[in-house]
Amino acid sequence: MQQRLANPLLTTPIRQYRSWFCSEGPAQIRIRWQHSVSVPLNTEKPFYVTSPIFYVNAAPHVGHLYTLVLTDILKRWHALLGKKSILCTGTDEHGMKIQRAAAKAGQDVRTFCDESYKPFETLAKEAQVDWDHFIRTSEPDHRFAVQHFWLLLRERGWIYASKHEGWYSVSDETFYPESGVQLALDPATGRKFMASKETGKEVEWTSENNYHFRMSALKDRLLAFYKENPQFVVPHTRMKSVVKEVEAGLQDLSISRPVERLNWGIPVPDDASQTIYVWLDALINYLTKANYPFQIPGHESSAGWPADCHVIGKDIVRFHCIYWPAFLMALDLPLPKQVLTHAHWTIGREKMSKSTGVVVNPFFAINRFGVDCMRYYLALEGGIKDDAMYDNSFIIDRYKKGLQSGLGNLVSRVTRYKGWNVRRAVKHAYRPIGQFNEDMSSLLRALPGEVSTFMDELYPGKALWQIMKTVFETNGFFQLSAPWKLNKPEDEEELDRIIYLCAESIRICGILLQPFMPSKMNQLLDMLGVAGDKRLYSHAILGSDKDYGEPNSPLGTGNQETLFPPLSSDF
Repeated sequence: MQQRLANPLLTTPIRQYRSWFCSEGPAQIRIRWQHSVSVPLNTEKPFYVTSPIFYVNAAPHVGHLYTLVLTDILKRWHALLGKKSILCTGTDEHGMKIQRAAAKAGQDVRTFCDESYKPFETLAKEAQVDWDHFIRTSEPDHRFAVQHFWLLLRERGWIYASKHEGWYSVSDETFYPESGVQLALDPATGRKFMASKETGKEVEWTSENNYHFRMSALKDRLLAFYKENPQFVVPHTRMKSVVKEVEAGLQDLSISRPVERLNWGIPVPDDASQTIYVWLDALINYLTKANYPFQIPGHESSAGWPADCHVIGKDIVRFHCIYWPAFLMALDLPLPKQVLTHAHWTIGREKMSKSTGVVVNPFFAINRFGVDCMRYYLALEGGIKDDAMYDNSFIIDRYKKGLQSGLGNLVSRVTRYKGWNVRRAVKHAYRPIGQFNEDMSSLLRALPGEVSTFMDELYPGKALWQIMKTVFETNGFFQLSAPWKLNKPEDEEELDRIIYLCAESIRICGILLQPFMPSKMNQLLDMLGVAGDKRLYSHAILGSDKDYGEPNSPLGTGNQETLFPPLSSDF
């Protein structure tokens, strides 16, 4: 190892790292500058939401799909509000896990990554995730951003060299203190091993020289930030856990690995004997696609930073809610506004995990039930605070009750029946045709605000439940009103009133459901004849649209063009 590693305090100005800038800097600066000039300047900061970047050491499962769906719903919701929105997702391709997975597959690491990232990109496409950036951490522009970030940390004195000893989990890519590990037993083989108490993953004792980040010095600043931003972590139970962990004390963090142990990653600038810690590398991806470090003065937020919401699983809370704010604080960079931490999906009460093989193939699920059905089910039943149990029978039940018999049946009855005319009902609603049903009217007036509140609180599932509750209420109103019995000329006014309220419910719910089921809601709004430029949140107001009612596409008969047709009998 080079002599500089023995130096306890590295504060050499960046301009003195000539060897790194001469060999690495110019080419990477060109890459990043070309990227930066292609980013349009915005007068208003876009809403910036991110999913975690996914390890490519194994194929994606339904848990990854859930995270992507949640992220996409938030992006589409803010687009529905009329805001420019940016979604960033991608793959984490560095670290020991990837290095070992490639060796196990008998491939060089680059070839392994070039093949293994594709299923995650394909999943995002099949899930209809409307992403703006799909980042791979092996890309040159990300490497430049990470190395630049490192050099600034080092220049400001946040990095020092020291010997590190401790228990390291390759699976979790993190060190654990002595108090955080315990002896475990593999029931299948009887083998005893040391494992993390938190995750149950195997740990190994390591002793090595590497670089450390002075995270312990940021304890008070972190606690002050949490106090000022009590909604930083959602749900509140995990916010409390984060505060408790930081209050208990922070240790300085090892942020590099000797190259002889980890050679697949981003090299430490000007020290080829060390590789940058995968979590420091990975977290910076959110900055990379926000055009860091080439953010134009006066337009620093043009590409989205600071992030409005990071969406992550609960197993990576420490990295996103403690490590990441600490890294950003060290450079006086703006911190993300919120972190939505969701719970896990379980099968037979066992967490889905690539390492254990307890997984559901998301491609099979989408192919079997359809993308809109899967997005609906995951958003409706997925846990934020508590884990949720995944079962095909649950998906079928929610589809039949909520989508087929609920929303689909309501749309079919209102738009296809020959005993009335939706367009006429909408036109007549703007004449004095009598008092509308006050209960239904109040329900529809309140719905947009109720949904908005849940979305602001980062609970999309609750927002979806509220919309579906309105669908069920409308079905009940329709059935109780029995419009099919109103077939006399003198009944026309009452008939139009009933059909109008039901059509308005479908229209408003259809608009609000677009972030959850974009394809099906596009079809629904076409069936209702809602114009393409009248589908924003601002249009989800009772009586705001007087021009719809003529379908934009054929309604068909039977199951043809049915919004939610019956599932195949073999399900």
